[in-house]
Amino acid sequence: GDFAFLIKPVNETEATDRDIKLLRQIAVGDRAAFAEFYDRHSTLMFSVASKILNQAGDAEDVLQEVCLQIWEKAGRFDPKLGKPSSWAAIMVRNKAIDRIRASQRRTRLAEAAGVEFSIVAEAADSANAAVHGHERAKLHQEPIVDLPAEQRHAIELAYFSILRQNEICYRFAEPLVTVNARLRAAQMHVRDQ
Repeated sequence: GDFAFLIKPVNETEATDRDIKLLRQIAVGDRAAFAEFYDRHSTLMFSVASKILNQAGDAEDVLQEVCLQIWEKAGRFDPKLGKPSSWAAIMVRNKAIDRIRASQRRTRLAEAAGVEFSIVAEAADSANAAVHGHERAKLHQEPIVDLPAEQRHAIELAYFSILRQNEICYRFAEPLVTVNARLRAAQMHVRDQ
């Protein structure tokens, strides 16, 4: 159209050469070069992370982690192996997949801990019972066992699996306000008991 003259075609070779030069400058601690590289590729990197993780907050975390990697590993980039933009996108992809795997491991551990917690709660000779006697152990276990399932699960994830609140939100697929309310209600119930 009328504004076609304003659009400058991107020369792929020039762009790649510029990125390689920026990475070399980043390798020697050039912050301005890093800022330019970030401006050129952060949208792509965030997009890759978002498509894998489906959560903006997690994608932002991955982008920050990869930016740190780029700062630290810029000197290791080998132009023979591909373009800098592809290198950055692959790092994002790998970091996002690692994050999913870690989350799945934590979920499996949380579920296992929940099963173990239920078994311990029902067992007469738990470690707590051995230390404090059966009656006192029941005082510690009953308030948690008596919680509604959602509150008990939130407490188990928060305290026995040591998940962060945003990870618990992801697990429940519910907002932070709801998860916090459950944890507060559960804590008050346990304290009152």
